[in-house]
Amino acid sequence: MIDIGVNINHSIFLDDLDNTLFEMQKAGVNGMVCIASDFNESQKIQALSQTHSSIWNTLGCHPHQAKTWSAKSKADFSTLIQAARPVAIGETGLDFNRNYSTPDEQFYAFNEQIELALEHQLPLYLHERDAHNEMIAILKQHPELAQQSVIHCFTGSRAELDNYLTLGLYIGITGWVCDERRGADLQASIPHIPLNRLLLETDAPYLLPRNIRPRPKKNHPKYLPWVAQEVARLKGISVDELAKTSIKNTENLFGVRV
Repeated sequence: MIDIGVNINHSIFLDDLDNTLFEMQKAGVNGMVCIASDFNESQKIQALSQTHSSIWNTLGCHPHQAKTWSAKSKADFSTLIQAARPVAIGETGLDFNRNYSTPDEQFYAFNEQIELALEHQLPLYLHERDAHNEMIAILKQHPELAQQSVIHCFTGSRAELDNYLTLGLYIGITGWVCDERRGADLQASIPHIPLNRLLLETDAPYLLPRNIRPRPKKNHPKYLPWVAQEVARLKGISVDELAKTSIKNTENLFGVRV
């Protein structure tokens, strides 16, 4: 398996990165995509990917950090991309839930990152919360790019899922699907995600799968198999089939190999 969503820039992982990777691989997780939220984090994660073969990185600006995007940001990120190619641009998108950055700031940063993705022929690694219609409207302007992009940590409605699938996006599923309190709608949607558009992620150290016993305090890429078990159960297939297909999907989208 490959974990397509890890927030590696946390002391829980970085204080002993070798052990983090060892525990991940011991659990049958071959590699992870580490996601960036701003320019500084993009630099740090890019450096990690150059020294660890099981780490792939994105480069981008999270909508919460969109207020940091300036007139020179696009050129700065382009320089990073040219130095060492990431697997995607992101985590980028729109988040109108808390508006840590204003909608206008988010639109500006998002559209500039779309331009980066197009210029460098890279997928988008997308974040969306309480901004579905706005996200769909923008992605419809870039249909070919949408077909080679992923909506990270999907937790939306069946109608929202259908909108993303109509555009051809890959769908990232986290431990939210294991949550008996909040995950019922997502669980009902899983059978409707085509197997060839499905990706697995932990979003570690967040979104701990609640089907783990005993339950640890923090999420970790080594817990991806618990996400896979629940998704496989809901799809009515074996974990092995899901693992093989999700690896193939990840390789196709990001151009990585395990």
